[in-house]
Amino acid sequence: MPDLALQPDRERLMAHIREFARRVKLSGTPDELESFHYLQAQMDSYGYQTQLLSHDAFISLPGEAKVEIEGESLRCITHSMSVSTAAAAISGDLAYVGEGTEADFAGKDVAGRIVLVDGIATEEVAALASAAGALGELHVSPNEHLYEMCVSPVWGSPSQHTRTQLPKTVICTIANEDGVRLRETLARGEKVRATLAAEVDTGWRKTPLLVAELQPAGENKPFVLFSGHHDTWHFGVMDNGGANATMLEAARLLALRASDWQRGLRVCFWSGHSHGRYSGSAWYADEYFDELDRRCVAHVNVDSTGGEGASVLTNSGVIDELRSLVADVIERQTGQKHAGRRHGRAADQSFWGVGIPSMFGSLSHQPPGPVKMLTALGWWWHTPHDTVEHIDPDNLSRDTRIVLEILWRLLTEPVLPLDYTIYADALGKQVTQLRAQLDDRIDISVLANAIEELRINAKTILETKDLSPARTARINASLMRAGRHLVPLNYTSGERFHHDSALPHPAWPSLEGLRALAKLPMASPETAFYAVHARQARNRVAHALREANAALRVALED
Repeated sequence: MPDLALQPDRERLMAHIREFARRVKLSGTPDELESFHYLQAQMDSYGYQTQLLSHDAFISLPGEAKVEIEGESLRCITHSMSVSTAAAAISGDLAYVGEGTEADFAGKDVAGRIVLVDGIATEEVAALASAAGALGELHVSPNEHLYEMCVSPVWGSPSQHTRTQLPKTVICTIANEDGVRLRETLARGEKVRATLAAEVDTGWRKTPLLVAELQPAGENKPFVLFSGHHDTWHFGVMDNGGANATMLEAARLLALRASDWQRGLRVCFWSGHSHGRYSGSAWYADEYFDELDRRCVAHVNVDSTGGEGASVLTNSGVIDELRSLVADVIERQTGQKHAGRRHGRAADQSFWGVGIPSMFGSLSHQPPGPVKMLTALGWWWHTPHDTVEHIDPDNLSRDTRIVLEILWRLLTEPVLPLDYTIYADALGKQVTQLRAQLDDRIDISVLANAIEELRINAKTILETKDLSPARTARINASLMRAGRHLVPLNYTSGERFHHDSALPHPAWPSLEGLRALAKLPMASPETAFYAVHARQARNRVAHALREANAALRVALED
């Protein structure tokens, strides 16, 4: 990687930060669009071809909220995708459900009541409370701050099939000290009557999406997708101004050496992340599925870089086949050893169905603290306090250097740095465990054999010495085609053309049919039913592995 030519300019980074601190960028609002124009002007000046798109998105902007307990008004907020009460508030008795897990709801009759929940509002609790027939949710913040959240379990804008999954409860959050009092009252066996009101502006509106591309290799050639959201809660100077500054500076510096690239760079700034549950990236994945399928080699997403006190660089999400690349860059830039954390269901990762390997989201994190938080991004995250003083210029430069090197290697290495031996090892562990649990109920040896073939094929590609232009092109095409089959196995339930929900997913969700059968007692009368789904799951995995191996074998042909 070039040394002097690709060093971030600290003053440029902070100038971008100061610009982003000027506006509250709610999805689909004039202030957000004005800020998008700034992004476009910057990318134009770096030599990128830009296009500012506008598309329909289902957006939810929280307004005023009211929480009354026995006539006492409490400081509160409501949330994106909460039911709006308009003029009529709701009232009900409180029912305490701990942290609102499935186990916490089990056995409790909360129908027609308002559940009191410890912790920041989430889509998981919204789904459980809605299913249980609760009228509302009253979340207790882990501290004195009130954290803005989008609580829709639907990934992206809802369709006619998924709109029924939207929350059916009125959802508010109160400060920790008020929640402690309510918990103590309920613990004494006393009834507590609560009244909730929420104004939430939810519906379809036009939102912007900026696409900026530099393609020195020529039109219709492969490209790296580099993305981050631009919409914010309040001023959102760290989330996501820090990442937007990183994106602009990385794009500027990389363009200076575009003649060294092996493939193009496409930079996307999303709206609808915060107020539409990733509606911008989900729309883009759907609208441009065919092009992404044919041409996109990897997706680098960035979120919340440069935070004050963000000293932990070991816990960012990365897909298996990119773990070696990330670990190498993190250690070179920081001396820290990356742990290779599995992606969570977040961070505009809308491209797993397409089959695109991905990394990051949030990159640098806070050290563990005494208070349990939903994220490790600082107490100011998703509050009005996310302002300039919580950006550390040194951390912002460091995070930008990491992203720069990652992108540089993805753009310039002749062979894409995708190591499917790591993928094979990870899937192999899952299948070995399942074979022991399934006994003779279903034969999945075909999976073990295919995984071993994948490991051998991937290892042979890594060891290939003949890197003539023709062989290199064939290897890259094979790696991309293999990923289209392998990535969905690792991160989706199986349907490439529909987005899974925004709820947490298990690792390797494609194996759930086999896991369900493995959990049944050997003599269970339900076995024959579960075996039907298990066979289908086995066949899906076997088919994907067969297609991936066929793609890799093409790279090995003489």
